[in-house]
Amino acid sequence: MKAVRYSRFGGPEVLGIEELPDPHPGPGQIRIAVRAAGVNPSDWKKRRGPMDRELPQTLGHEAAGVVDELGQGVADVALGDRVFGFTTEESAQAELAVLSYYAPIPASLDFPGAAALPAAIETATRALDQLGVGNGSTLLVNGASGSVGSAAVQLALVRGARVIGTAGRANHEYLRSLGAEPVTYGAGLVERVHALAPEGVDVALDVAGSGVLPELIELAGDAEQVVTVADFGGAKKHGVTFSSGDTAGRAVHALDEIGALIESGHFALRVARTFPLTEVAEAHRVSEQGHTRGKLVLLVDGRSDAGRA
Repeated sequence: MKAVRYSRFGGPEVLGIEELPDPHPGPGQIRIAVRAAGVNPSDWKKRRGPMDRELPQTLGHEAAGVVDELGQGVADVALGDRVFGFTTEESAQAELAVLSYYAPIPASLDFPGAAALPAAIETATRALDQLGVGNGSTLLVNGASGSVGSAAVQLALVRGARVIGTAGRANHEYLRSLGAEPVTYGAGLVERVHALAPEGVDVALDVAGSGVLPELIELAGDAEQVVTVADFGGAKKHGVTFSSGDTAGRAVHALDEIGALIESGHFALRVARTFPLTEVAEAHRVSEQGHTRGKLVLLVDGRSDAGRA
C-alpha cells in the first residue's frame, strides 16, 4: 500500500508517499480501504520531532472507508460496510488502515465528512466528561471555532450547558450559528467574559493552547475546573489537567453516539478543505498556520482490489 511516511524530523518537506506492506487486522480489529483521513495538529507536532524518536514513522489517527478485511471475532460489521474510526498504530494516512475503534458512517455523511469526526469528537467528549459538563453548566471554550472547539461547543449544548466561546471576530457569527456566545480572545478576555457571565463560568476548556490558562482559572475559580488539550507546559505550571487519550483513556463511546446527533441535526463538523494524499505536505502547512475553521482531510483514491466499493 501507499502511505504517508517520513525518515527525518523537520518541516513539511520531509513527508513522502512510500510503498509499505499491507497491514492485517488482529482480533477485534477491522481493515478498511481508506477513502479519507483526517489531518490533526498532533501530526505536524510529531513530524517536527522528537515527540517520538523512532524513525521512520507513518502518520494518521483517523480514517473513513470501506471494510475489506475482518479480524477474529468481529461480527458487528461486514465486508463492504462504510465505517469511520481510529487506528492505534498511527498509520491512517494510507490506502489501507487497521481500525481498533469504529462505527458505521451516518447515512448523510460522505467519506471526508466521516473522516473529520473521530479525533474531534473523542477529544471534545473526553474533556467534557472530565469537566463534568452537564445540564445547567456554564462552559468557556478557548479556541471554539476549530474542529475540536466546535465539537465541544455542540456536544456541551446537547448536554444542556451554556457555552461561551473565544474566537476572532471573523468567526463570531459562526459560533452563534452553533449556539455559543462568542467573545474575542486576547487581552481583556476576563472582562469580556464577565460582561456575559458576571459570576464567571463553572468550567473552562482550552483547545487553542494560547497561554490563557491563568485567565481561565480566574474565570472558573479553580485550576481543578479547567482542562487543556493543547498546553502541556502550561498545565504543569498552573496545576491544570492536561487531557490526552494516553493518560485519561479514550472516550470511544463518542463514535457510537455521534450518528444519532448528526442525523437529528444536533451536530455537524465542517470540512474546511480537502487535499489529495500526495499533497499531505501542503495540508500540514495549512494546519500549522492555525486559522482553519473546521477540519482538514486527505482524500485517498484507494486501490482496485476485489471487494472494495
